[in-house]
Amino acid sequence: MFNTFFPDAYLDSVHDVDFEAFKEKGYKAVLFDIDNTLVCHGAPASPEIIDFFEKLRDMGYQAMVMSNNKEPRVKSFAEAVGGIGYIYKANKPAKKSYLHCMEVMGTDISNTLFVGDQLFTDVWGAKRCGIHSILVKPIDKKEEIQIVLKRYLERIVLHFYKKECEKLGRNS
Repeated sequence: MFNTFFPDAYLDSVHDVDFEAFKEKGYKAVLFDIDNTLVCHGAPASPEIIDFFEKLRDMGYQAMVMSNNKEPRVKSFAEAVGGIGYIYKANKPAKKSYLHCMEVMGTDISNTLFVGDQLFTDVWGAKRCGIHSILVKPIDKKEEIQIVLKRYLERIVLHFYKKECEKLGRNS
């Protein structure tokens, strides 16, 4: 019942994703949510995140950010991390923006990853498209009320996700 929302992996942060291993498997591109995935909600790109995107480029990855936020926020972040592509008002979990990003990058579901912090927008949208989804823990606990309410529901889904992982004998 809840497996519609299960990520393909659940990690502490974007820095825990083994991008080298994914590269070896043929992945070429990564789509990222911004707020609470890469930086605290509304925060500018940190030097650490700017370096992170430079390392991804050095590894040969294409990257784009997609956010349900407004253009000024998304554009300024994308420019700060190296002028990468972006989609604002992405309307996640709708499929359209995920598919558009892959079209822009010239990739497809077999070689594109998605990394985000929310199950009901980020992960569900990626899964609906067939993109490998990685859920990361939110960076900051301070969030807008509508997200706080969704987090309660996420905890229920993550409980069942972890039970399924245990049953299958794999790490979450």
